Amino acid sequence: MPVEFLSDEQAEAYGTFAEEPTRPELERFFFLDDVDRDLIALRRTEHHRLGFALQMCTVRYVGLFLEDPLAVPWPVVEHLAVQLGVEDASVVKRYTERRQTLYDHAWEIRDAYGYHPYEDAEWGRRFRTFLHGRAWTHAEGPKALFDHAVGWLRRHRVLLPGVSVLARQVAEARTVAEKRLHATVAGAARRADPALPGDLVATLKTPEGSRFSELERLRRPPTRTTGTAFARALERVDEIGAYRLGRLRLSQIPPNRMAALARYALGSKAPLLERAAEPKRTAMLTAVMRHLEAKAIDEALDLFQVLMATRLLNTAKRKTEKERLSTLPQLEKASRVLARAAKVLFEELELVEEQEADLDVAALWAAVEEVARAPP
Repeated sequence: MPVEFLSDEQAEAYGTFAEEPTRPELERFFFLDDVDRDLIALRRTEHHRLGFALQMCTVRYVGLFLEDPLAVPWPVVEHLAVQLGVEDASVVKRYTERRQTLYDHAWEIRDAYGYHPYEDAEWGRRFRTFLHGRAWTHAEGPKALFDHAVGWLRRHRVLLPGVSVLARQVAEARTVAEKRLHATVAGAARRADPALPGDLVATLKTPEGSRFSELERLRRPPTRTTGTAFARALERVDEIGAYRLGRLRLSQIPPNRMAALARYALGSKAPLLERAAEPKRTAMLTAVMRHLEAKAIDEALDLFQVLMATRLLNTAKRKTEKERLSTLPQLEKASRVLARAAKVLFEELELVEEQEADLDVAALWAAVEEVARAPP
């Protein structure tokens, strides 16, 4: 089958050395420990030892045994040759002279390191459990799910199947997850109110004399910052809230799946939604209306905040600023009087201190009052 969600380059790179491994990758996947060396040492010739090591490390890195074990970047061969003390790495070219040896070595490596064939019933069940669970809980595209599937198989040492086989399983898992999502959401809508699906479908109709469907009208946020627009925003909240979608029991559905369904529906025109088959149509309309319910409230609150800032708080601030400016002359006069009174007060206190006389409070207060009553 064609791998529709993979490019030709991605499909060709599957299960191969798409590029030369990096230094960290060489150290991780192509390092030979004592267990590796003991198994390799059972080979009699250099080309068999080097070829065996190449197959051993290739399956670690790629996830399968290559049809041609020598279809690897040459630095990989040299890296293994240095570890094995093989001076002439080109001797590995003799490794493919006998095909049966390649197969025998692959089986020996599989058994020694616990690799499982993709057709294994138990590991096939585990993989399908992972794949369907991932498809249900993550709103990701087929390419991302495909990559996660490859990663799972490599981590659990399950030999990779052909690219078309894996792509078909990924596509089937996504289809099952989508059908489950649509059925669950639509079922919740019907259980909450048998009339709700029909009411939601009715929003796709365009009223007479209007250019837009009811759904399109409810999608439109307020565009002006006026009291009238705010009142309309509140009406919009009431209209969407009238569907009472909060009563739907959807806790078993991952929130990101609902969000992805809502985004898809928001990006679709009313005719396309109307032509969708059930239960997908009801599910999409439910998701988009739940999204609009929260969005309408947020947009009304945002508009209220803008109106408060521009129409009320700014107006009050300007009025306060104007009143403050009008009092500046009076404040200036009062500050001059205060400065003169303070000068007299300090002069009298210094005089009392210099003459070491007792402070006459009444006389001091009289002097300060005289200065205060004097014209500026």
